[in-house]
Amino acid sequence: MDSKKSIEALQFFITNLNAQSFQHKLQARIFGSLGFKKLEKKYLDHAAEEQGFVDQFIGRLLDLGGELKQEAVQAQQLYTDPVEFLKADYKVSVDGIELLRKCIDGVKDDLITFDMLKEYLKDEEEDMFWSDEQLGLIECIGAKPWLVKAGL
Repeated sequence: MDSKKSIEALQFFITNLNAQSFQHKLQARIFGSLGFKKLEKKYLDHAAEEQGFVDQFIGRLLDLGGELKQEAVQAQQLYTDPVEFLKADYKVSVDGIELLRKCIDGVKDDLITFDMLKEYLKDEEEDMFWSDEQLGLIECIGAKPWLVKAGL
């Protein structure tokens, strides 16, 4: 097993997933302040779930003897329009899933990391499908009725 590949992949996801989780938490608070309470709860729960994966990845990286790093990430845009955020978040999911699949392939000889990343992939695909479904609803019923639904 080449633990170097696993450590690099885990550090990459620790850094970027931590940033994404924080963005989801900030977005949740913005949506809540605008009265979109369902979206606030959805994204607060999502941020907590992502932090759970970050914690797992940190544990595994340390088990492999890796050195945990706090790396800088590019600033992420925050949105006051939930529909615009949903579109942007969907694109991040699609791009991220493609990258995640490549990383999974690169660590297949480390079964523990492989299984952890596969579980994360499953979660990310569910999130992507949810966003896709919401964008389809918006296209079908319009943004205003969807936003009313999201605000309750």
